[in-house]
Amino acid sequence: MFDEKPSINDLWLMHYGMPRRSGRYPWGSGEEPYQHSGDFLSRVGELRGENFTYTDEKGRTWTGDNAIAKSMGLSSTEFRTQLSLAKDERRALLVDTANRLRYKEGLTLTEIASKMGFKNDSSVRSLLNESSKIRMEQAKNTADILKKELKKKGMLDVGKGVEHELNVSREKLEQALYMLKTEGYEVYNGRIPQPTNPGQLTTVKVLCPPGSEHKEIYNFGEIKSVGDYISPDGGDTFKPAFQYPKSMDSKRLMIRYKEDGGIEKDGVVELRRGVEDLSLGNSHYSQVRILVDDKKYIKGMAVYGDDKDFPDGVDVIFNTNKSKDVPKLEVLKDIKQDKDNPFGSAIKEKGGQSTYIDKNGKEQLSLINKRADEGDWSDWQNKVPAQFLSKQPLYLAKKQLEIAGNDKEKEFDDICKLTNPTVKKRLLQSFADDCDSAAVHLYAAALPRQKYHVIIPITSLKDNEIYAPGYNDGETVALIRYPHGGTFEIPILKVNNKHKVAKQILGPDVVDAVGINSKVAERLSGADFDGDTVMVIPTGGKVKINSTPQLRGLEGFDPKMEYGTTKKADGFYNTQGKKIKVMNNTQNEMGRISNLITDMTILGATPEEKARAVRHSMVVIDAEKHHLDYTKSYVDNGIASLKKKYQGHYDENGKYSEGAATIISRAKSETSVPKRQGTPHINLKGKPDYDPSLPEGALLYKTADDLYQPYRSKNKATGKVTLKSIDGERIVYDPSDAKSRELYAPVKVKDEDTGRIKYTNKKGDIEYELVAKTQKSTKMAEATDARTLMSNASTPMEQEYANYANRMKSLANKARKELAITGKIEYSSQAKKVYQKEVAELERKLMISQKNAPRERQALAMANSVMKAKKQSNPDMTKDEEKKYSQQELTKARAKVGAKREPISITDKEWEAIQSGAISENKLKQILNNTDIDVIRQKATPRNTKTLSQGKINRINSMRASGLTIAQIASALGISTTTVANYLE
Repeated sequence: MFDEKPSINDLWLMHYGMPRRSGRYPWGSGEEPYQHSGDFLSRVGELRGENFTYTDEKGRTWTGDNAIAKSMGLSSTEFRTQLSLAKDERRALLVDTANRLRYKEGLTLTEIASKMGFKNDSSVRSLLNESSKIRMEQAKNTADILKKELKKKGMLDVGKGVEHELNVSREKLEQALYMLKTEGYEVYNGRIPQPTNPGQLTTVKVLCPPGSEHKEIYNFGEIKSVGDYISPDGGDTFKPAFQYPKSMDSKRLMIRYKEDGGIEKDGVVELRRGVEDLSLGNSHYSQVRILVDDKKYIKGMAVYGDDKDFPDGVDVIFNTNKSKDVPKLEVLKDIKQDKDNPFGSAIKEKGGQSTYIDKNGKEQLSLINKRADEGDWSDWQNKVPAQFLSKQPLYLAKKQLEIAGNDKEKEFDDICKLTNPTVKKRLLQSFADDCDSAAVHLYAAALPRQKYHVIIPITSLKDNEIYAPGYNDGETVALIRYPHGGTFEIPILKVNNKHKVAKQILGPDVVDAVGINSKVAERLSGADFDGDTVMVIPTGGKVKINSTPQLRGLEGFDPKMEYGTTKKADGFYNTQGKKIKVMNNTQNEMGRISNLITDMTILGATPEEKARAVRHSMVVIDAEKHHLDYTKSYVDNGIASLKKKYQGHYDENGKYSEGAATIISRAKSETSVPKRQGTPHINLKGKPDYDPSLPEGALLYKTADDLYQPYRSKNKATGKVTLKSIDGERIVYDPSDAKSRELYAPVKVKDEDTGRIKYTNKKGDIEYELVAKTQKSTKMAEATDARTLMSNASTPMEQEYANYANRMKSLANKARKELAITGKIEYSSQAKKVYQKEVAELERKLMISQKNAPRERQALAMANSVMKAKKQSNPDMTKDEEKKYSQQELTKARAKVGAKREPISITDKEWEAIQSGAISENKLKQILNNTDIDVIRQKATPRNTKTLSQGKINRINSMRASGLTIAQIASALGISTTTVANYLE
């Protein structure tokens, strides 16, 4: 049969078959099971006994189980799975034999043990145990369940976490999948894009029917979960993720126009108190959407109004800066043609919609749809952005950057002292990422007690007053709004927490809102009261914020009045009767003008020049929302000449360009780099891939294997594709036409001699021109030395920020070097016994947390599927719209399938168990990936925290009962307002 001596693999294929049950000696044949050595386990046992080695076709020698696996053409994972299955099957046959001898032939346990070759009858008792047979059949039963679900759903997600849904071990699930593969079913791996994180992917494992192709799994919407997840609370209730909003009759709405004072509260929605379908619940204020007459909607900040202001029959007053010549409904916004999202904005997942019981005892949907609620604004990031601090005195910037750097140094030192290597590595990786991010974003340390707040209009407050219960009555605070134009946009206000009207509207304990009047809002680059936020910074003592008078060129400037438009059937027209181009990329345009203002300030622009740039920024920020003529503003304010003067430069080749000019604006500026693949390595001396041109500890990226692709462009109207040959010839073909595709579609070809990749047509007589694939990064992320991003002027402010960025980069590299030499956790079986209860509880929490993984993947798949359809129906969708819609669809999908992250909370006792080595490194990694890393950081790097005495707690409660504000209590006791609020809760 063989021309030469067969290899072990040939013999295996001939005698035993692949993967199971096709051998010369079927398993369990003969008078007694396994009397022949033809079954899988027996053969493995023989080879193990022979200390078998195997040399592959490349000359590599394998030993142990790896040698056996390689000789059989199996991967190590496949070998282990098949070995486990074989053990289960052998034991299942032993169970059947024991049952036959006991219950059909009536033998005693001792007789059965003797006949089957066991030393005592305890082994027989084990085989006769009913649960023993059930365990043996788990993989088969799991495979049967998967087949049944697959028949109903087409493709199934069988990735990480699915085992918890099926209540089987991961090993049994893998065995079930292996069994299905032997029956012809396909199991493919793939990666699903994360809709809200461009460039980030989530790995999926998909079970498909026999004959399915790998490419089919990229129809993400077709991948289903094994379970049907339609309950957002784990099965207690079943409600739709989003109910179409209930509509309010416009007769209940009154518009307060500009002439009646609406301009002083522009964007505020006043509600009549005590009206059930318009209740804000326990909140004093919320950012809301209210559907009106099924075709329009109100958007703004909702607060309760004064009863005397509401005429009979009116329950809602909407304040606007529009004039009375605009009809009532035209003041409102048109709903979107999307049955799942008529507002074009995501409603809060929890508490966004609510119900009430009407007078007939029936449950009704409220008219209020909350976009954000009281308390939601307190989570804003409390750091100092460079666009503000770089415009302040140099000493202040230097001080806050120094504090930020020192804090990071201390954090690194604390992490390095940790004794648990797994926790240490996890925190080092997080720390390095944070430092890299800090270098790019250039955030400095927060100023004392600074915080973000949403602004609410209190018309009776003075121009120099603010209602801010989180701050001391009578102290002064500075307000900063982003994007920030300059010191002339910073009002310095005195806190007045005794204001009666403000107390009635916002309450005495408001934590994330402040009250100001419209003139203050106007100085904040024309802030609206529809959800705009400001950063509040207490001044005085060592904190001195530079505030300058408003620029004369901004006095009386109203972007909506100067560049407003009129809506007509075919678009929007300016005051000259010219149809305008409506802005659809606010974020990009705002970034450009903000960078220009920053560069101008640092490079010494005149007040008149600053006013021109700021006027344009005020138009840009509202251009999309209010359809302003921003192109006319660009011309009127001479932005082109400002860009040329402050951002124009020549490169080393003499090529002129305009763009970010200082390190502040260049840090986050986009740059393109060759496409990368895989996880980056750490640059370490002595390693094969060490790059001496980069600092040790820096990241080394692998250039993508498929870096080059044919140059191509596609005509959206005709669908035809244009390619270029290496000879410069342009080839146009229709990919929907089979004949044209056969002639010209690019085919990847590898040169056997050189290994070079090229693309030709199928026939091979046309070679196509190639272009390199790229991906986006930032200039600071790619810079080895931050000083290369400074302007030619190399101003002192830029030098401070460059030094800070380099300090962060150096710390990131140090952290990665430390990470590389940190070992593994020493697992202690003795500690596991001591902390048996805590270990069991941590494993239980991990299982619960991991149950969310398949739901999250299904939500990603659903969101991707919907977004794909939306982009096909709207090919002109902007990046901003795509980002917004992606988040909305993902939120809806998560609620629909019940995807809800359950972070693992770790008690002090459980942390003791972790520190003692009671948890294996692999398990601990899983726990750390499913918990709040900030909490772990606090536990791993304990600080000296003060616990208030019972006497001080009693004083807090008594002072509160006497009517003092949180700020007054904090000031009297010498503690933070946050501490007071926590104890009051």
